[in-house]
Amino acid sequence: MSDTSTVPPFGRALCAMVTPFTASGDALDLGAAQKLADRLVSEGCEGLVLSGTSGESPTTTDAEKADLVRAVREAVGGRASVVTGVSTADTGHTVRLAREAERAGADGLLATPPYYSRPPQAAVEAHFRALADATDLPVMLYDIPARTGTRIEPDTLLRLAEHPRVVAVKDCAYDLLATQKVMAATDLAYYAGCDEYVLALYALGATGYVSTVANVVPAAFRAILDAHDKGDTSEAARLQRRTIPLTGSMMNAGLPGAVTAKALLTELALPGGGPVRAPLQPADREAVDGLRVAYESVVRA
Repeated sequence: MSDTSTVPPFGRALCAMVTPFTASGDALDLGAAQKLADRLVSEGCEGLVLSGTSGESPTTTDAEKADLVRAVREAVGGRASVVTGVSTADTGHTVRLAREAERAGADGLLATPPYYSRPPQAAVEAHFRALADATDLPVMLYDIPARTGTRIEPDTLLRLAEHPRVVAVKDCAYDLLATQKVMAATDLAYYAGCDEYVLALYALGATGYVSTVANVVPAAFRAILDAHDKGDTSEAARLQRRTIPLTGSMMNAGLPGAVTAKALLTELALPGGGPVRAPLQPADREAVDGLRVAYESVVRA
């Protein structure tokens, strides 16, 4: 059974890092990525997850994904784990991305089920086994059916947990009962992938979180875990509640997290801001003003 006393495979406090682009959006801004990575680690992140949902992975090339791993690895050295997304709709393509990530210096792989085709569970399991067999890197399964159209069902997770390189789950399934069942029956390291669930899952024995909002306030989320680890559950709850306005503004106000995170980083003149790639569009002034108000409510609380 997973618990907070075990050594986490990628750390506890992970950020789903945005991918900075140049002003035109045509190329990666690797210098900005390195500055953002350094800031995140300096302010409490123990791991960085690249090329996920918030990293705009559908609109970056295979070469860009590998370049990003190399740049971030150089920036953080051994101070933090570097996990990179390899999700595609094609098992062969996912395997190739995984091998490139290993060569680029990643510490782990993040992968959703193949999207759009909505494969049955036997095919989902086969996809993940092919990925886990392809490299020596540990794998974090990303259960986010609202985006992929396919759930990683609990029984599938139980079987995959037997693979030595399937070590973790980023949980965005919004099914707390099923999550607890898998946590109770396996040693999988569970990471809250939805910021509003950080403390709830951690208190149930999850390993930590992979947070989009942490792009902006990394220390605020790390503080939740630290308070809980010290046994101050009231303070942990207060700190979780403190993040609610910003989480709501960034993740539940109709704009993707990549858009809101970059808009707020730009507004605050922090590394990692700048354009998003189409089909995403930048936040308008009204949205940015609302994000700024929500941010101030966190840092002043």
